[in-house]
Amino acid sequence: MSTTLYGISNCDAVKKARNWLDKHGIVYHFHDFRKDGLDITLIKSWLTYVGSDTLINKRGTTFRNLSASNKLRIEKDPHGILQEYPTLIKRPVLNTGKQLFVGFSETQYQSLFRTHTL
Repeated sequence: MSTTLYGISNCDAVKKARNWLDKHGIVYHFHDFRKDGLDITLIKSWLTYVGSDTLINKRGTTFRNLSASNKLRIEKDPHGILQEYPTLIKRPVLNTGKQLFVGFSETQYQSLFRTHTL
């Protein structure tokens, strides 16, 4: 299973996910989408799989600071706005190669990787 964790390195939820994966010996690749960017094809696949309501963080600073016209773009062109403002994406995004999870939940990760609390 090829696992990739997407996010930004200074995000608290990403830090928790990375710590959990490390603690449980899960091998993964970390993709910092602020530094490494995001491919439009990847964004489209995420939106198809989980939808914009799950993927877009409307409670964060990036969303609050968007202009009214950019907020309208979310409905019309979510792919483009997420590529332009990747920090609008709810974090972290975990792709196991079989499933996609948005956000961090220890219970969800335990179930996914079938681990027990240490």
